[in-house]
Amino acid sequence: MRIVCVGRIGSGPEAALFARYAARLRPPPAVVEVPAARGSEAEIRRREAASLAQAVPGGTWVAALDQGGRALGSEALAGLLQDLVRPACFVIGGAEGLDAAVLARADAVLSFGPQTWPHLLVRLMLAEQLFRAQSIAAGHPYHRAGRP
Repeated sequence: MRIVCVGRIGSGPEAALFARYAARLRPPPAVVEVPAARGSEAEIRRREAASLAQAVPGGTWVAALDQGGRALGSEALAGLLQDLVRPACFVIGGAEGLDAAVLARADAVLSFGPQTWPHLLVRLMLAEQLFRAQSIAAGHPYHRAGRP
């Protein structure tokens, strides 16, 4: 599994929490950070799209994380990932979002809801949800399905 994202996570609390969940994943995901671009909004999205496209390996199933995507529950995400026959690659954009070319290339466009999330938190939430999905698939009690 690969996570391709715009920007560097640095060494703050988001990085520590991301590392905690990423280390629990089996196998741990490869993380590729591409630089944030500069320019107009459209130019930023175009430049970042080119960098993201280069970082996504051919033959992978690609999920773009976008505010306008489909919000899945944890169990639905686990089922989706279990059914994959190709390696997964998750793409997280920068402050201006993802270019239409990235969304068009994606096999799925997923969302963590209609709120706007900082891309560093999206990276963290993705790692936790991937760990939760693996736990659900393994029948591990981490996920509490019966709780409201």
